[in-house]
Amino acid sequence: MRIGKKTSGGIYHKSRKKKKFEIARQPRIVKLGKEKRKKMMGRGGIEKSVLLSTDIVNLYNLKTKKSEKVKIKNVLETPSNKFLARQNVLVKSAIIETEKGKAKITNRPSQEGSVQAILIEEHK
Repeated sequence: MRIGKKTSGGIYHKSRKKKKFEIARQPRIVKLGKEKRKKMMGRGGIEKSVLLSTDIVNLYNLKTKKSEKVKIKNVLETPSNKFLARQNVLVKSAIIETEKGKAKITNRPSQEGSVQAILIEEHK
């Protein structure tokens, strides 16, 4: 039988529609560019600050145990999807090129509203 049909040929009907909190939103994609933010309303009247594009990263150096704000030059590769690197999309575990050297993003920028990264190798 066809999908969504009963064995008798009848149609299955939904018991109810989705409620507002069950409806999914459009995925937020954080791109490399001039910093742009948006305020969104959450459940319970909470106001969230969402990141849409940025060119600054909070870079942590494991050797010196210090962190600093650094400009992002380019997105080199993303293990999850190679096409995201071509579009300069900032996602978790993406390898980015900064002023200090290569770095790996350790957080989820679309969820948290900032970009955190660990320095992989330094420029000399």
